[in-house]
Order: sequence, then structure tokens, then C-alpha cells
Amino acid sequence: MKIVILDGYTTNPNDLSWEGLEKYGDVEVYSRTAPDETVARATGAECVLTNKVVIGRQEMERLPLLRYIGVTGTGYNVVDVDEAHRRGIVVTNVPAYSTDSVAQMVFAHLLTVTNRVEHYTNANHHGRWVASDDFCYWDTPLIELAGKTFGIVGLGNIGRRVAQIAQAFGMNVVALTSKSEEMLPDGVRKADLPTLFAESDVVSLHCPLTEETRQIINSRTIAMMKPGSILINTGRGPLVDDDAVAEALNDDRLYAYCADVLTTEPPSISNPLLKAKNAYITPHIAWATKEARKRLIDVITDNIRAFVSGAPQNVV
Repeated sequence: MKIVILDGYTTNPNDLSWEGLEKYGDVEVYSRTAPDETVARATGAECVLTNKVVIGRQEMERLPLLRYIGVTGTGYNVVDVDEAHRRGIVVTNVPAYSTDSVAQMVFAHLLTVTNRVEHYTNANHHGRWVASDDFCYWDTPLIELAGKTFGIVGLGNIGRRVAQIAQAFGMNVVALTSKSEEMLPDGVRKADLPTLFAESDVVSLHCPLTEETRQIINSRTIAMMKPGSILINTGRGPLVDDDAVAEALNDDRLYAYCADVLTTEPPSISNPLLKAKNAYITPHIAWATKEARKRLIDVITDNIRAFVSGAPQNVV
């Protein structure tokens, strides 16, 4: 069996191994694949693995041997799943491999805003503390989290882990979720969107991207938020209206915006968030700890093992 990995670099930039796949077939790994290279590279393959390379109806029509598409991540919008089902092609993904890493990034961002460790470290490298008249100095607000309200939009695996960590900091947690009150973790209070936005000092987005949640953060909903609140997005870029968030930051209606995802990735140089005041942007790396990527490859391998054995798992 021929197994082709179309864009393996971000998952494994040569610090991990694909060798676990080799027991199931001949493996070809490409770091990146342009759209016009997809069919040529996947020709003859029964199993294709993709992260961001699109496999739609046109690609499937030209790949008659294709029996399995493995998405090397959680989101699977790069695959025309309906067409795959029609053709009897199994499509799988990898859920929940990066829960702890993404939750960790949420608080890395939050603590960046509240404590500004890197700011003070850089200042001290340039002699600021040495020149201080006092035993300490600070030139930014320093914010304590205990007692503040943390609002979570979407209470899946990551949202629940974030809630636990927020509670460990002594924060009050409210959540917008379809789950019933009885299903919520201890200490988490259910709230509708206007209530959550009005009460929360911090709002963190963990809902899936759907037509209902696309740009759930916009000028209208920002107006519902507690003035001076902190907004965090480690979910999907299009959950926010970039222009509306940038305007709210520059007008001091939002205290900070922390994002690991943007609407278009890599972003256009014209994206207003790249120059907005108090916008803290990381390049979609919350998932990318070595530990999480190792789990990802382990599940990718196990998904193919299950497919070969005739009992596919993590099917979408």
C-alpha cells in the first residue's frame, strides 16, 4: 500500500519520526504541496495524509485508487467529506491531541498581558533595573487574576481544561455552552452570550467554526463586553471580525486581544491586527509543542492501523 503525506513539515520538521507508518505501506513524505502538485504526488496512493492541502471532488476524481484520507489535525474542512463518503473513501481526523498545549497557550497569552514578563526582561537586558532609584520598578499595569471572571465560549475538551486552570488561578468561570447545567464541571456557571460578555474580565474562544459562530466577535458583540476586557482566540481566526477587534483595541474598548489564529494564515501584511494596540499575536503554534505533535503522529499511525484492520476509528 502506498501512503503519501502531502504536507508533513509543520507536524514533523525532522525532530520526530514517521517510521511507525512504514509497517503499513511504502511512505512518501512531502514537506509542502502546492495545489497543482496534489494529484501528481498522490497518484497511485491508497492512503493520503493532509493537514492544509485541499482534497476536493476534482482531486478525488483523478485519484481512483484512493481509499483513505487522514487529516493530520482536528479540523477537516480541507476535505470534501460528502464527496469522499459518496465514493466510499474513509476520512479520519485526530481529535483532542493538543488539549493541554492549547490550554497552556491561553494562559501564556493571558499572563503576557497581566504580568508583561518579556517586557521587563528586555528592559533589564538594556540596563533599566540597574539604573532604578528603587529596589523595584514597573511601567505597566500589573493585574491579579484571582477574583476576576473568565468567560469561555464553547466548553469542549479544550474549554473544560481552560476552565480548570482558570479556577486554579482563583477566577470565577462562566461558559456559553449547549451542555446542560448538570453536565458542567463543578464551579462553572452557564450563561447566555450577552451575560457572559457583560460579566467577563477575560473572554476565551473555544467554539467550532460554523456559519453561526463565524465572526461571533463583531462590533455589535464587542459593544456587549465589559469595558477594558481581554479577548483570547486560540480557536479559529474567522471567529472574529479583524477590523472590529482592531478598532476596539485602538479605541481602548478592549484592553488586549490575544490570538494564536488569524482569519487568513499566513496573514496579509494589511491585516489591521498586526499593528493594533495591545494585540498579542502568535503564529498558530499553540498545538505545536513536541509532546502534542508526538501524540498527533501516534494517533495518525493508529488511525491507519485501524483502517488496515478493517475497523476505522476517528471517522468523520
